[in-house]
Amino acid sequence: MSDSIKYLLDESAIPKQWYNIQADLPTPLSPVLHPGTGQPIGPDDLAPLFPMELIAQEVSQERYIDIPEPVREVYRQWRCTPLYRARRLEKALDTPARIYYKYEGVSPSGSHKPNTAVPQAFYNKQAGVKRLTTETGAGQWGSSLAYAGHVFGIEVKVFMVKVSFQQKPYRKAMMQTYGATCVASPSEETQAGRAILEKNPDSTGSLGIAISEAVEQAVMADDTKYALGSVLNHVLMHQTVLGEESILQMEMADDYPDVIVGCTGGGSNFAGIAFPYLGRNLRDGQSTRIVAVEPAACPSLTRGRFAYDFGDTAKMTPLVKMHTLGSQFVPSGFHAGGLRYHGMGPLVSHVVDLGYVEPRAYNQVTCFEAGIEFARAEGIIPAPEATHAVKGAIDEAMRCKAEGKSEAILFNLCGHGHFDMQAYIDFFDGKIADQTYDESELAMALAGLPSVAA
Repeated sequence: MSDSIKYLLDESAIPKQWYNIQADLPTPLSPVLHPGTGQPIGPDDLAPLFPMELIAQEVSQERYIDIPEPVREVYRQWRCTPLYRARRLEKALDTPARIYYKYEGVSPSGSHKPNTAVPQAFYNKQAGVKRLTTETGAGQWGSSLAYAGHVFGIEVKVFMVKVSFQQKPYRKAMMQTYGATCVASPSEETQAGRAILEKNPDSTGSLGIAISEAVEQAVMADDTKYALGSVLNHVLMHQTVLGEESILQMEMADDYPDVIVGCTGGGSNFAGIAFPYLGRNLRDGQSTRIVAVEPAACPSLTRGRFAYDFGDTAKMTPLVKMHTLGSQFVPSGFHAGGLRYHGMGPLVSHVVDLGYVEPRAYNQVTCFEAGIEFARAEGIIPAPEATHAVKGAIDEAMRCKAEGKSEAILFNLCGHGHFDMQAYIDFFDGKIADQTYDESELAMALAGLPSVAA
């Protein structure tokens, strides 16, 4: 078997439009509700947080939305990203499966996150916004928004989940290099942060807490807006550039995926690779299986409830219907910081509820083992988040081996692990263990879900 094959597109193939799966869903999303009135919100309710163009994209039912040329111009720095046929991994697994991966680690921040950071910064600049606040888990989103903010001349303030802030110091340095400010969350800089620290001075933080801090600072200043790296509809839509590119690259390979695997935290990486193919399933009768892999220590899809909940811990955000572990749920400090969110994007939750997507949860030790096996075969060290997709793809390949089937498996390698080497050091030193959660704390968090009339 020959070495792995790389499929490349030139910059002329960068998509000119984002794909919006809402146009192809047989049933629409449940409405977003105002946290005070419980009634569906309107554009004015979101205006303190987002520019109107992003609000329009959030609720759009159009199948395709044009990508502004200034955004495509920035995309040209790293897009189109390569698609690989992982022949060396196939050989190592001795599987008849054909394994492909789209590699987003070639972006400036080393992940898929700039695909939405750039348009969000662009639209905020157009609206006259001077400053953006945001949260970040592992730091890939924070560093991506820092980069995009510098490109368009917007100040960026990042609240980074404390456990990741401590585990991944190079991500903070990367944000500072691009000109952003990064603080550990919970912090003393906001009322939400101080309230958490008063209850638990040793809090390791969570994405829900960091969101509360970022939202609080955004709504207090007229020249400031909030940017989110996952979960919301417009964010997931921006990521479809990578899935749309992969369709062209699979045509170059004269192949089409039987199975797509994506890791899921808030849903942006998963949606980016899966939604263009799910749209083909819905429109054209394709039958690609789609698998969403999440961490067993924060299993919103496999253990959470599909219900209305707040997107943040301080209950400042609107209510959205999603798979959730409860906004008060604080995950353990496992290394895949980008997957440590109590909820799941409403669109991802919706298609899981409709039965179009198969959710699956893995512990972190088996994911690190899969990531190392992948690195030794393909030469790329995956980020801890991406190892979940690697593990899912390997399991699908081994299923093909057991069943004697030659299926095409596609996954998105959403980022490299070059800033996550401490996690690999800890793994080789025997310090990485599977982490779980307190069942009673989960039950309490779910019991505290807001009561919403049917």
